[in-house]
Amino acid sequence: MVITFLVLLAVLMLVGTPIFIALAGSVTVAMGSFSHIPLAIVAERLFAGLDKFPLMAIPFFILTGSLMSAGGLSQRIIRLANLLVGRFTGGMGMTAVSASMFFGAISGSSPATVVSVGSLLYPAMRKEGYSGQFSIGVLVSAGSLGIIIPPSVVMIVYAAVTGVSVGALFMAGVGAGLLYAACLLPYCWYRAKKDGVTPVEPPSWGEVLAGFKDASWGLGVPLVVLGGIYLGIFTPTEAAAVSVIYALLVSALIYREKSFAELFQSMIEAATTTAQVMIILAAASVLAWFLSSNGLAAMLANAILSLSENPYHIFLLINVTVLIAGMFLDASSIMVILAPLFYTVGMRVGIDPVHLGAVLTVNGAIGMFTPPFGLNLFVAGTINGVDYVQAVRGALPFIGIALFALILLTYIPAISMWLPNMVYGG
Repeated sequence: MVITFLVLLAVLMLVGTPIFIALAGSVTVAMGSFSHIPLAIVAERLFAGLDKFPLMAIPFFILTGSLMSAGGLSQRIIRLANLLVGRFTGGMGMTAVSASMFFGAISGSSPATVVSVGSLLYPAMRKEGYSGQFSIGVLVSAGSLGIIIPPSVVMIVYAAVTGVSVGALFMAGVGAGLLYAACLLPYCWYRAKKDGVTPVEPPSWGEVLAGFKDASWGLGVPLVVLGGIYLGIFTPTEAAAVSVIYALLVSALIYREKSFAELFQSMIEAATTTAQVMIILAAASVLAWFLSSNGLAAMLANAILSLSENPYHIFLLINVTVLIAGMFLDASSIMVILAPLFYTVGMRVGIDPVHLGAVLTVNGAIGMFTPPFGLNLFVAGTINGVDYVQAVRGALPFIGIALFALILLTYIPAISMWLPNMVYGG
């Protein structure tokens, strides 16, 4: 049965079958052919995979990002980022990284960050003299910050399948995201020097303050969400619901750049995105149950531990496995399928589950722009003048930079753990 499942899963994915069909369909066929267990269990596991309270936060955070993007926040964030770092050599590339951090703190989505920031910055970077490959490369790589910087949908999924504190994970995401962004910035400076791009005139303090004032309402979203969680005012799910109300009020009553009909359309788009995420999570939970019920999860855990029980070696195996999986699966699916396995292994060798969550999230972020199936590479095709091949070529140098950041994060736990330890007392 297991061999049939693995072969069918590989075939379905190779022929381009949607991931949720490949995952749930291969389990269903294998069980129907070789097991006496009623197939109704598949439907039960589909619903059980979504019957987790932390997952309720996902549609709210997706809607918040959609409302703020439609309400005119993207332009304000990019203008503020450019005012802060545009004066430096490579400033436009640094603006892409900084803007992705700001927008990621609102949307929690990597593809949404690429589209929102890239559609505005890519033409501007080309006009400034940056090469097309570098311009799209920095956008698809920096866009992956959307799932690292809190609030992160991927971290919520990890919390749902492992029981780890969402608040602690969000704290760890701050250090991980800052490290990731810091590793990208020097390369932006180097490429601007190499391409002969000259920095722009620095803005006045008045312009910087005006930029902060213009973007302040939108930047209040992460303050409301994270502040409310860490002050104990509400849970992460309640924080997500509050963020929707805040985003709607800011978009409709303060920025007022879109009509109510256009804001309603952003709600429809958010619902579509939520459905896409949830159906993958449901199908992945079927696979996780299948692996567990057939003893494959325990067998894989024991196989890993038989190679070594050294945490450094285990982390190397985890990173290699997830990086390969990230070439074919999205980060949320990876969390549902692999996180329970690696959580078990990690606990047995003394790896902190919060640190593990941060490392897995960064792995998933790298997978978002790793060929052949990195989602950001395909999303980049929606930006005018960009195709898949150009996006892949542009992303290659940034994959190496991101791997360097991953190594630092993995083997220097203090980078991600200093904030959780400070707030939660270790």
